[in-house]
Amino acid sequence: MTKKITCPYVPRKWAIPFHDTDKRWMVLVVHRRAGKTTAALNFLIRSALTKRGTYYAYIAPTYKMAKNVAWGILKDYTKFIPNIICRESELSVTFSGGSKITLYGAETPDSLRGMGLSGVVFDEYGMQPSNIFTEVIRPTLLENEGYAIWIGTPQGKNEFYRLFEAHKNDDDWFTRHLTIDDTGVIDKEEIEKSKKDMSREEFMQELYCSFDSAVKGAVYAEEINRARKEGRIAIIPFRRDQKVYTVWDIGVGPAMAIGFYQRVGGIIYMIDYWNGAESDGIDQAVLAVKRKEYIYGKHFAPHDINTREASNGKARIDYAKDLGVDFSVIDPKTKIDDGIQAGKFMFDKLWIDEEKCSLWLDAISQYKREWDEKRNIFKEVPYHNWTSHAADVHRYAALVEKKMENDFTYYEDMPQQEIPNYDPYW
Repeated sequence: MTKKITCPYVPRKWAIPFHDTDKRWMVLVVHRRAGKTTAALNFLIRSALTKRGTYYAYIAPTYKMAKNVAWGILKDYTKFIPNIICRESELSVTFSGGSKITLYGAETPDSLRGMGLSGVVFDEYGMQPSNIFTEVIRPTLLENEGYAIWIGTPQGKNEFYRLFEAHKNDDDWFTRHLTIDDTGVIDKEEIEKSKKDMSREEFMQELYCSFDSAVKGAVYAEEINRARKEGRIAIIPFRRDQKVYTVWDIGVGPAMAIGFYQRVGGIIYMIDYWNGAESDGIDQAVLAVKRKEYIYGKHFAPHDINTREASNGKARIDYAKDLGVDFSVIDPKTKIDDGIQAGKFMFDKLWIDEEKCSLWLDAISQYKREWDEKRNIFKEVPYHNWTSHAADVHRYAALVEKKMENDFTYYEDMPQQEIPNYDPYW
């Protein structure tokens, strides 16, 4: 006999179509304080109650955010259910039928690999690594034909924006773009107060879900916005008569990042970007570089290229040389803030390939300074997270861009690409 459980959750009017949909993929672009996290968690709770022995994940940008934002909500809406087990240590709720909901942070995506999920929620997806769904989560949904829900408020034109734009007219997807006018959950008097307290950009982003507004605290917000307006973020064919220079941030897995550049006259072209996956090391990064069809000039890396590889005890710089990449070491004395200033100056002469550098653009757009609540100002040093590696590549590139020699080498055996007329230096 099936036991009836009465849930205290009453969905807001805007959320009713969301709860009624039978679509497998759902994207909710909804303004701040509309209750989207509560709605998404209750979607998971209903699934866990109706399908025994199934597993679900809620993923926030960080574990701390998952605990602060979602854990209280999850406990409140499951405490009426008999025989549940709440584990604070792992932020999980297990139901009597064996189903389980667990909260995670996107900063440790590898902890999610290998799971068999029946459903997942990505909260504030625009602030998460761009490849977390395709590389990590999508395979976990295969066995059970699980569903995915992406929710958030815009944080610039990133993977969340591209996901919504790609599927907003797709009949196989449930998508919504809801502003304060659409939901009606914010009092008009409060809206008027918000207009006075918030900047226009903040107001449009947070309450009218504008993807065009700059991310608050973003280090390179003005520079990226200017580059877009001037058409310098586009499809950039590389010059086959010019050498390509690489700039590395040395780490392991996603912390290993490489930017590919060409310098023509006073213009810098970022033509490509590579980011490691899982436990990728120097050997996989070198292989990725050598597989590309570029003719290389110098390869630049920070001073930690001199540290030793744990696997073989060799200094990374020597190991890379054995593999075919001879590094030039970037001056370690430059302060981070000085490097950021150099990065800002370089941005005004930088053209970026929008497709090949999409991961880099997502990260650099989210690279921001942390807000100091006590002092009511942004901290001097930017917040260190998944965006830092792309930002470090840019910072290092700004420090060495004058060393990207402009030698106009011509290779007769290479067919020349047709170059568009948007730049006199071509």
